[in-house]
Amino acid sequence: MIYFDNSATTACIPAAVEAAKKYMTERYFNPAAAYAPAVQLEKDVSSARAVIASNMGADPSELIFTSCGTESNNTAIFGSLKAMRGKGRVIISAVEHPSVYEAAMDLKEQGWDVRLAPVDITGKVLLNELSGLLSPDTRLVSCMHVNNESGAVNDIDAIYALIKRTAPECLLHVDGVQAFMREAPVRCDMYSVSGHKLHAPKGVGALYIRKGVHVKPYLLGGGQESGFRSGTTNAPSIMAFSAAVADYSEHRAEYREQILAVKKRLLSDLSRIRDVKLNGPDIDHAAAHILNVSFMGVRGEVLLNALSEKGLYVSTGSACAAHKRGRNRILNAMGITGERQDGAIRFSFSHFNTPDEADRAAALIEEQVNILRRFRRR
Repeated sequence: MIYFDNSATTACIPAAVEAAKKYMTERYFNPAAAYAPAVQLEKDVSSARAVIASNMGADPSELIFTSCGTESNNTAIFGSLKAMRGKGRVIISAVEHPSVYEAAMDLKEQGWDVRLAPVDITGKVLLNELSGLLSPDTRLVSCMHVNNESGAVNDIDAIYALIKRTAPECLLHVDGVQAFMREAPVRCDMYSVSGHKLHAPKGVGALYIRKGVHVKPYLLGGGQESGFRSGTTNAPSIMAFSAAVADYSEHRAEYREQILAVKKRLLSDLSRIRDVKLNGPDIDHAAAHILNVSFMGVRGEVLLNALSEKGLYVSTGSACAAHKRGRNRILNAMGITGERQDGAIRFSFSHFNTPDEADRAAALIEEQVNILRRFRRR
């Protein structure tokens, strides 16, 4: 098996598995309880919060735990707007993850003035276009840090400065699911992350909320997470998330180098195949772990299935939108259409991948692309 779909999810590292197991079988208490082991568990969760927050450049009090990136995004968007008086303008980039895009479309149905900020052909937000959309009544801008399909890295610090200069009361929410621990911390008002994109289990995420930003709770109940997010604390997954973050923090430069080596090898190997086009930034300006290319004359879905039969696992876009048929909204916004869009495949890597896997993957891809092109010409 060769797994090149790490933007969809990642394998848990052993340290995360052991942490989860320990807090499921030994320290399984409810941290809201009053007896000593539960009180200690609450302290352990606080320590985990501090580890994750410090790697975001945040204070632990600014971090709440959620179940996933989607919940973090929805909480940031709906919770912050619910805390405001009256409706106004909401801006998202044209290439946002479905959890942001669909939330914005729901707001539009409620009467909010929702605008889409255009991007360039790599998937990066055009600052001059965003500037033109900002107005005095703009309440929220939501923009991803790293695009999950193209690997484009937005200049969040520049976007934040632009917003505060033009519409000082406007909040900036950043979807950092693909960027956390891979890119440097940025200035913003809210920042969403997810554990399973970083070798922790599924079912845990977090949301940074800058001190002074008002967010109404999205889930009501027992008042956990300082009242921001009710529900029994998922201690096993939180401790596993902390273990994964600690591991990535210790090996960040090493992991990035390993991932880049795989990406560069695969891109070099794929250059042997004719009519292959890169979708997104060049390697020096993209997130290290994402590569999107089009194989002209081949349908991406057909190629994906052919590769899957051979044990190579890739994707044609966001796993969260894989069940939806029709055109690719992200590539459309980037101006990639027609045959080039049809043939698009996303590869995404982790430090578990190797250059040898890239060589074997490229050989499989070349074989299947040639077969599919011959079949299409008949």
